[in-house]
Amino acid sequence: MESRSLVPHSPGLKLPIANLRNVFRPHDVERKLAKLPKDHEGLRATYERMLERGPERFQVKPSGVPEMDALYEQLPNFTDALDDIKRHVALSQDSGDGIEITPMLLLGPPGIGKTHFARHVAELLGTGMNLVPMSSMTAGWLLSGASSQWKGARPGKVFEALVDGQYANPVLVVDEIDKAAGDAQYDPLGALYGLLEHDTAQAFMDEFAEVSIDASQVIWIMTANDERSIPEPILNRMNVFQIEAPSLEQARTIARNLYTSIRGEHGWGKRFDVEPLEDVLDCLAELAPREMRRALMTGFGNARLAHRESVQCEDLPKCGPGKTKIGFLQ
Repeated sequence: MESRSLVPHSPGLKLPIANLRNVFRPHDVERKLAKLPKDHEGLRATYERMLERGPERFQVKPSGVPEMDALYEQLPNFTDALDDIKRHVALSQDSGDGIEITPMLLLGPPGIGKTHFARHVAELLGTGMNLVPMSSMTAGWLLSGASSQWKGARPGKVFEALVDGQYANPVLVVDEIDKAAGDAQYDPLGALYGLLEHDTAQAFMDEFAEVSIDASQVIWIMTANDERSIPEPILNRMNVFQIEAPSLEQARTIARNLYTSIRGEHGWGKRFDVEPLEDVLDCLAELAPREMRRALMTGFGNARLAHRESVQCEDLPKCGPGKTKIGFLQ
């Protein structure tokens, strides 16, 4: 699929938009639409939407290696994965090529920030993020769509991200890939064999629309707790990163950054101390990063009700048996 240069800078993203890239061929859609039986209203609406939106999507990349120190500080246990992102950005910075990142698998216990990492990567690259939660699906067509012959069928997440989205290179997060459940007739991960290979992904065929889509620029981030249930051919298509639980000091850093971030994002934040109390950080550091935000929001609310400018330990939910705790690295 073709691409063409676009020079203007996108001010909100702090990244230049490098190209406009065609993610499908309108002629293919027009041909399908002309042959479509009258009773296929869902498919007709899909083709008409494709033609109305047109095939061009933004393909963005940094003009240079972006400043990533803040990310390394916010995600101290993701250093190896961040290094990999930085290497790929460096390769694309001095050429007209789009950024190409080898699909990555983040392995680690629940709640340590794997999805949070993916969101930061999407922000860093200036592209959109789409979450595909494999643990909640039983049908195998979530990624690749279901045949229009089936009642209630619709396109898959890859098609939606590229056709309905703004970007040719969105970040697609396949969350908990190790929990994908299929049946004897359909492998829910089957589409990934082609999608994770650059060449075959250029002509991805969604089973609902049956129109060739260029998915070769998609940035894939998979998360899993255990790689043993992931087929070896899929593992071999990815860079695998073992994400360890943060150390106690790293957990305190994450908690401090989260406090600062929440305080800065809200108008009410100015009512509270610029820095959290040390014992509050100690309490928060016992929690998995996923739990920290909820605990802090409760803490801010309780402190406000008590007319205090500082969040105290008593404002936080108790770190009881129902909480997910970090197993600290020694």
